[in-house]
Amino acid sequence: MMMCKEATRLMSLRQDRPLSFQERLSLRLHLAMCGACRECNRQFTLLHEAGRRFGPEDSDEPPA
Repeated sequence: MMMCKEATRLMSLRQDRPLSFQERLSLRLHLAMCGACRECNRQFTLLHEAGRRFGPEDSDEPPA
């Protein structure tokens, strides 16, 4: 069984690249059993969406 540390790593990776079938399956099984990781997953998704909505093009500062 996957540990929470690995699950959060996959949640983060999923924001940057598609997960493999095995990674998706393992994460889905872990999320089905772990309420803390489900909440963490919800927060990752929220932060990712906020980052896309309020990205560099919305900033008053010039890009670095």
